[in-house]
Amino acid sequence: MPFIVTESCIKCKFGDCVEVCPVDCFYEGPNMLVINPDECIDCALCEPECPVNAIYSEDELPQDQEVFIELNQALSQRWPNITEKCEPPEDADQWRDVKNKRQYLEK
Repeated sequence: MPFIVTESCIKCKFGDCVEVCPVDCFYEGPNMLVINPDECIDCALCEPECPVNAIYSEDELPQDQEVFIELNQALSQRWPNITEKCEPPEDADQWRDVKNKRQYLEK
């Protein structure tokens, strides 16, 4: 099962996960990162690195986050690959604990 980046990443995009990925399967959008599920080798190194707990194994994904399975697949085809930690938005810490951010996703 691949790992999935979920709603908690929106407007945070800290990028700690990117540095530990051995296969460079992260893709960067305007205000979120996603994982290409076809490239993910299920190593689980990224999951504990995320400071906002936005990464889940697909088989442990909360039901209200299942839409992100398709979003990770689709957006990883459109967004550029990222291999180094990105710079989070200036207001990322303000968004860290905000719930229900799906409407803020910039595609």
